[in-house]
Amino acid sequence: MSAESLHASATELLTEWKPEAGPDHSLREAILAFLGSAPRGCLREHAPGHITASAIVLSHDRREILLTLHPRVGRWIQLGGHCEPEDETVQDAALREAVEESGIPDLVLTPGLYGAQAHPITCSLGVPTRHLDLLFEIVAPPNAMPVRSAESDDLRWWPVGGLPVGTDVLIRSAP
Repeated sequence: MSAESLHASATELLTEWKPEAGPDHSLREAILAFLGSAPRGCLREHAPGHITASAIVLSHDRREILLTLHPRVGRWIQLGGHCEPEDETVQDAALREAVEESGIPDLVLTPGLYGAQAHPITCSLGVPTRHLDLLFEIVAPPNAMPVRSAESDDLRWWPVGGLPVGTDVLIRSAP
């Protein structure tokens, strides 16, 4: 891993992502501008903000989504987290986080960027920062049974059309 390989993967993903005009397009441009000024912006140490990797973990039939009740945030959110030294790309970070937090082996990452979000947060740095979240679709094998990790207060499958109140999870319609 290097800060350079993570930065290059984030820049490539965002450059290839072509959202329609509107909020997604504006966010894409803002994150690309951030990366242009922050060579180490994919690492947690970059206190003004940093790229994070999230996993929209769907059941094999894409009818359910796996959410974690995050102890620090206090809400149901998608799985994911910080890029780590062993991650070569942001995609690698998302898949690693999904496996660690779900306990499900054999998850399959769909190529390309699923979406992006920005969240003000006080993360493990202990100071207010921003998570510039790159999201990836990851599909679980049939009959996948999640196992809650120490990073979660709860972990469960939710119907895509019936997410808990207060959830800010990006769900894209099937093409």
